[in-house]
This record gives sequence, C-alpha cells and structure tokens, in this order.
Amino acid sequence: MIRVGLCQLTSSADPTENLRSVREWTATAAARGARVVVFPEAMMVRFGVPLRPVAEPIDGPWAHGVREIADEFGVLIVAGMFTPDGDRVRNTLLVTGLGHHLGYDKIHLYDAFGFRESETVAPGERPMTVTVEGVTLGFATCYDVRFPELFQALAEDGGSAVVVPASWGAGEGKREQWELLVRARALDSGTWVLACDQADPAAAGVDVHPKAPTGIGHSLVADPFGGVRAQLGPAPELLVVDIDPDRAEAARAATAVLANRRLGAGRPQ
Repeated sequence: MIRVGLCQLTSSADPTENLRSVREWTATAAARGARVVVFPEAMMVRFGVPLRPVAEPIDGPWAHGVREIADEFGVLIVAGMFTPDGDRVRNTLLVTGLGHHLGYDKIHLYDAFGFRESETVAPGERPMTVTVEGVTLGFATCYDVRFPELFQALAEDGGSAVVVPASWGAGEGKREQWELLVRARALDSGTWVLACDQADPAAAGVDVHPKAPTGIGHSLVADPFGGVRAQLGPAPELLVVDIDPDRAEAARAATAVLANRRLGAGRPQ
C-alpha cells in the first residue's frame, strides 16, 4: 500500500513561481501522509508560452530545486517540465526523490484537435517504471492515455499503477474523453491510473492562451477494474488516495487481459 497525492493546480509562465508552488503543495500532501506527490504536465511552465528558452536538463537548477523539495519532505515527486533537444524540447516528467532522479519523455505527441506539439517537442522513445516501497509505478503523459499498448507494456514491466500528469485540452466532449480514457486504460492494463490534470484556468482565476491545452481539471484515480476511486472538480485541489498493488494483481487474474492478449501485442518503440 502506498499513499499518493495528486496536486491539481494551474502552473504559471514563471518557473520560479511554479517551484514555490511545488514546495507549498508538497508540504501539504506530505502532511497528509503522501509518499508520492504528483504534479501536472507542464508544471515547470504552462503551455502557450515559448518553451525552448526555459527548457533545462534534469540536472539543471529547476529540477535540482524539485529534488531538494522531495528530499526535504521525504517523498517522490513527479512533475512535468521541458528539457532541451536541439531546436525543440522534450516534454519530460521529472521523477525525483527517495533515491531516484530521472525523466520520462512523452512518447506520443499531441498532433491532434488542431494542435501540433511535434513542431516544438521531440518524442520520447521508451517506457519507464520506478519502484517505491515495493510498489512499481509506470509513467505516461497526457496524450499517451489514448494508447493502450503503452499501459500494457508498463503493466508487463511490473507496474501496479500508472501516473499520468496532464494538461488536457478543453473542448466539446473532451472531459468525457478524459474520464473514459483513464478508466479504459486502467481496465485494459489491470493497473491503477492516477491522472493529475492542470486545474481549469477559469476556475483558478487565471488568464491563459485561449488555444493552448492548459487543463480542464477533473483529475481522477481509476482502480484496476476501471472504477472511479476518487475525482476532483475543475478548481485547484489536492487529492490523496491509497493505492493497493494487490488490487492490480486481482484485476489481471480476473480479466486476463494481459495473459490472453494476442493481436497488437508489440511494445511501443
């Protein structure tokens, strides 16, 4: 069993201000017993501003600041940032604390709904897992949630839960898709899915670029049978939930979705 805190907030265009937010929310989550504290995609700096000028490597000052916060509170922090890659950046999840300091680069880029993430972001290439207190966590970012094979690969690598930071794009039917996809990925991989979105800027009282995918809130936790264990509304809020890895084992034994899989069984490249 491990306790996880999902920090649904709206990041700003200022990495220093966002680092202060990471510390404040981590302190609150740790005080409620969380050992893993999750922040949204683009926590370092929100979408809708130039990314290349603020991108830093995971051994740079912003990531080092997050690591210091994780060490101070004795937790693992997951937070979206941007790392350099030539003329583009990588959309990276920083995973730091409890002896870890590494990054997952988003594999599937959001070239959809009129947005072209690949123009400014280079894709990642491989899945990643981390084990904390005997519980193996996989990682995915936002648009990755539309691709079942990634979640199944993470489950086959021992993942009991998949952490999904997001900055979900608004629009007709997008909330329904978000909720459906999170629940479906939990069910078809037999994992907990811990989906932490940016808060809805309108609910947070923040003005953002109207065409950028800057979040809708409604972060949720789906259990390995696809049920909603907990969910937030659109406004900034902290969600704390206990994750039982035995539930993942029970789901996989019952549904046999991994054992019986035949077509499309290849791993993401």
